[in-house]
Amino acid sequence: MPVPAHPDTALPDSQTRRSRRKEARPGELLAAALDLFVEKGFAATRVEEVAQRAGVSKGTLFLYFPSKVELFKAVVRENISGRFAVWNDEFERFEGSTHDMLRYCLFNWWERLGSTRASGILKLIMSEAQNFPELASFYQQEVMQPGKTLIERILRRGVARGELRPMDFTYGVYLVLAPMLFLALWKHSLGPCCSEHAQLEPHHYLAAQLDMLMHGFSQPKTPMNPSLEHPLP
Repeated sequence: MPVPAHPDTALPDSQTRRSRRKEARPGELLAAALDLFVEKGFAATRVEEVAQRAGVSKGTLFLYFPSKVELFKAVVRENISGRFAVWNDEFERFEGSTHDMLRYCLFNWWERLGSTRASGILKLIMSEAQNFPELASFYQQEVMQPGKTLIERILRRGVARGELRPMDFTYGVYLVLAPMLFLALWKHSLGPCCSEHAQLEPHHYLAAQLDMLMHGFSQPKTPMNPSLEHPLP
């Protein structure tokens, strides 16, 4: 006949489960918030909905995140800006050519971020930034500026190695960013609404963009016509 467990022996297990559940709550709230922000936008998402989707009360949510703005910032840090330390470390250790580095930049961005739900944050920012300047300023500081700085480092490395021609780095950075931004916006706007024949294949698209960048950035084999170096006003 089985011996019933002493009440005291069940207490540690119960406490452990509660402790683990408490530790998991911030992550569950951030996951629920990401889903709702991408689905509905910032303005239309209510904290009550986030709490309900995460299976907690609104009061519990506010224990971790004092406002919807702070919740959004935490979502961005968890899914995007918190990764820059790793990306910069990879830049420091990269030993390949500039072509290899740009290819790694584009394709790994897609695999780690662009293809995920988190890339929908960009569409949210671009559509709602004007109404929420605090969010726009935060995103500029924590995502756009570090991203631009990293890409500029890649381009400057290429110029220093003689693999890229001298350029205006400010606009060179935007040329690299442009295909990533477009692909993220496409994924969360027109892409789901287009027919199968009108869909973009992300890897083919990024490969084509890389080819265009490298032909435009590479050192010319013959000197350029000076009259073509500067556009007409």
